[in-house]
Amino acid sequence: MTDVLRQAISATGTLVVKVGTRVVSRDCGTLNHERITQLAQELSAICETGRRVVLVSSGAVAAGMSQLGFQQRPVGLAQLQAVAAVGQASLIEAYDRTLREHGRHAAQVLLTGEDLNDRGRYLNVRNTLLSLLEWGVIPIINENDTVAVDELMVTFGDNDRLAALVTNLLQDALLVILSDVEGLYDADPDGAEVRTIATVSEVNDSIMALVQDHDEGPGRGGMSSKLEAARLVSTAGENVIIASGHKPGVLADIMAGKQIGTLILAQGKSISSRKRWIGLSAQTRGSIFLDAGACRALTKEGRSLLAIGIVDAEGDFDKGDVVSLRTAPGVELARGLSNYPIDEIRMIQGLRSEAIVQRLGYRSYEEVIHRDNLVILRSV
Repeated sequence: MTDVLRQAISATGTLVVKVGTRVVSRDCGTLNHERITQLAQELSAICETGRRVVLVSSGAVAAGMSQLGFQQRPVGLAQLQAVAAVGQASLIEAYDRTLREHGRHAAQVLLTGEDLNDRGRYLNVRNTLLSLLEWGVIPIINENDTVAVDELMVTFGDNDRLAALVTNLLQDALLVILSDVEGLYDADPDGAEVRTIATVSEVNDSIMALVQDHDEGPGRGGMSSKLEAARLVSTAGENVIIASGHKPGVLADIMAGKQIGTLILAQGKSISSRKRWIGLSAQTRGSIFLDAGACRALTKEGRSLLAIGIVDAEGDFDKGDVVSLRTAPGVELARGLSNYPIDEIRMIQGLRSEAIVQRLGYRSYEEVIHRDNLVILRSV
């Protein structure tokens, strides 16, 4: 059954490949040009089959270290951003040089979190990527490390999440995360007996409990971030494969349907691009807390959120902002576009819909969040 499923998934028309820092850098932290060349060759071969390919590649800092002759990775934020600025041009040139040998062009796309948080910019990014893919160009995407600052809360945190957001942006795509491990292990990888888990049906608490992340090395994202990225993509209805990026030909094997790495299965049907933005890309501006009846109505019965089911709200959001819908204990169930600002929600929470006009003097909407503007993330 698994082999049949992998064969079906390998027929996906669009492939998003995420390459981690450890895959494209040497032990000393500098760029591994030989592996870059191999990856570009593999991507070109996939394009020859008629598939569309997007690459999300780390490695700008490693490339900058190579260019500047640094033997140790800088630790300061400004120094890291400066090294990334030097290395980004070298990284894209390394990919482009090999791709041109195979008649392909590379396109550099640098993004920050705000590019996919704002609806207009989100659509602009999507349209640009689709145009490049129509021309047979391979977009090479990276976080814009030279301007992204954690304190401003506009970074993706690591390129695993960025790859997940790009996959959800395109729709009907397979995400392949190439790492320095074979996949998700069923025990501590340093143990004597450890096996790679071939298939994961759902990224739940028991799966996350298997993670044994280590902070050694230049990369920012461990297995936990890869599973979080897989959760985002599988929630949107797409499949993910986590595999070793150190094996030449790994992409060809995956596209041939071979059992490589760990396959994380899609959760249900693919959801629309608009709902992907609402539930999986846009940053929330606040939270609405629900009683048990509202939780059940949303997740089990497919209903809209009414004021009567709201017990509390927090944050600073206005009408039309994306908010998180949570159980009273605080577990996130869904996200959606609010029809009311937070001050009005606090005034109408717990009320029946017909009583809203008496409290506010008007009632623009019967629903606080309509089911068409709501994305369920987990059930109760």
